[in-house]
Amino acid sequence: MSATTWSRFGVLAAGTVWVASTAVVQAKECYSPDARSKERAFSRAVITQGGKTIWLAGQTAAANLDFEGQTRAIFASLDKTIKGAGGTGLKDMVTMTVFINDVRYGDQFVKIRQEVFKECFPGSALITVTGFARPGVLVEVQGIAVVEGK
Repeated sequence: MSATTWSRFGVLAAGTVWVASTAVVQAKECYSPDARSKERAFSRAVITQGGKTIWLAGQTAAANLDFEGQTRAIFASLDKTIKGAGGTGLKDMVTMTVFINDVRYGDQFVKIRQEVFKECFPGSALITVTGFARPGVLVEVQGIAVVEGK
């Protein structure tokens, strides 16, 4: 298995704990106790209790866009997907796995994530890969959102 496959498997395996709970989510709590997590726009942990779990497939964007354009389009797509599944949008994300094909995009991704999420960032992994299924794709994001139970 490739590193990407194992990373995706790890995210799915770690997330299976979330499925068992059905209590109502009152709020999510972001645990970012250190400067590094705030600097890089991720939480060391995101705590929720109950709610509905939304497993978000990897999202990519049009290959003719630059890195920033692809990243912003991906966040817009994730937001739309979460809303379509009954959530309020990106603020419901509790974790994301980010795949980039050039390590030099890491800082740019973090700046965009800081702008988009502002605070209470999702937990995150940022992984550099050698390529994607479609030529021209520069970034892919998958994640998990937890929304208030109904």
